[in-house]
Amino acid sequence: MLIGESSAIQAVMETIEKVAQTDSTILIAGESGTGKELVARAIHALSARTDQPLIVVNCAAIPGDLIEAELFGHVKGAFTGAHVSRQGRFECAHTGTIFLDEVGELPLDVQAKLLRVLQYRQFEPVGSSQTIEVDVRIIAATNRDLEAMVRDRTFREDLFYRLHVIPLMLPTLRERRSDIPLLIRHFMASCNRLTGHDVHVPEGPVMDALMHYDWPGNIRELENVIERLVIMKGHNGTIALDDIPAHIFRSSMDAQPNATGALSAREFPYMLLPAQGLDLKAVVSAFEHHLVDQALARTKGNKNRASELLSMNRTTLVEKLRKRGLIAPLGARAIRTYLEDEETPSGHA
Repeated sequence: MLIGESSAIQAVMETIEKVAQTDSTILIAGESGTGKELVARAIHALSARTDQPLIVVNCAAIPGDLIEAELFGHVKGAFTGAHVSRQGRFECAHTGTIFLDEVGELPLDVQAKLLRVLQYRQFEPVGSSQTIEVDVRIIAATNRDLEAMVRDRTFREDLFYRLHVIPLMLPTLRERRSDIPLLIRHFMASCNRLTGHDVHVPEGPVMDALMHYDWPGNIRELENVIERLVIMKGHNGTIALDDIPAHIFRSSMDAQPNATGALSAREFPYMLLPAQGLDLKAVVSAFEHHLVDQALARTKGNKNRASELLSMNRTTLVEKLRKRGLIAPLGARAIRTYLEDEETPSGHA
C-alpha cells in the first residue's frame, strides 16, 4: 500500500494507474528504501495478471556465476553441481510478472541474454539448445544511474532502452516530507498491533525532529526507527525527544550555526505556506515561544543558561516570559534581588 498525499507521491500513483493494465516494460528508479518493490507489487496487483505469479529476483543477492542459471534455468550436468534440471525464474513467472530488482548489478553476458528475452520473450536454459517461450511482464528497478553506466560501458545501451519504455522515478523521503506524519502513524499502528503496545508520536518538537531529518535510508529507515521506538518505549507511552536516536536528534534539533550564527533554511522545522496564506507575525511569535520553551526545558529552568543558548540578553528573556504571563510582575527591589540570584552559578528560576 502506497501512503502519501504529497504531489510527488500522487504523481507516482497516477502513473501506476495508467500503466498497470498494459504489458509495457517498466524501469523503476530511486534511492535505496524508497519503495521500489512496493510499487512493482502495486502494478502487478492492478494488472490483468494479478491472479498469476509475481516472481521477485534480487539481482544483487545472487553470485555472478549463478545468476544466469537462476534466471533462465539449467539442465542436468550443465555445470558442476547441476545434478538435476531446474526451472529458472522467467519460466516460473510464465503468464505473470517478473520483478528484477537491482538490475544494474547484472553481468554483461547475462545482460545480453536478458535483452533477447525482452525482444522475443524466449531463451535457452544453461546447457540446453531448447528454446523456451514465455509470456511475462517485466518490471526492473535500480538505485544506480544506468545512463552513467551506459557511458562507462558497464551496462548495455540497447538493454537500457529496452528497459526504459516507461520510466518511473520514486521521490526520496526528504522530497516528500509532508508525508512523514502519515507514514509514522501507519508504521506506529502496525507495530502497536504486532507488539500489543500502545505508543504514539505527539505533534510538536518530536514530530518536527522526525520531519526535519533527511532520512538517507528513506521509508525503510523510517519504518525501522518507528519499530525501535515502539519496542524500546514499552507497552504504552508517548515518544519524547529523549527517545529519538541521537543521530536523528542531532541532525534535526541541534543544527550547527553557520558563520553568521544564523540557521540556514534547511535547519528550520519543515513547514509549508498554506494556500490561503498565514499571519506571519503570529507564526514567528509561536516559533520564538517554541525555541524559548526548549531552551528552558534543556536548562531545567535556568534562565541564565537558557539566554546563553539563545544568544539573548538575560533581561530580554525575562521580559519575554513576563509578557507571556509566565513570570509575575516584580517591584524594582524584587527585580534586583532576582537578577542577583540568577547571576549565581547554581541559580535556578
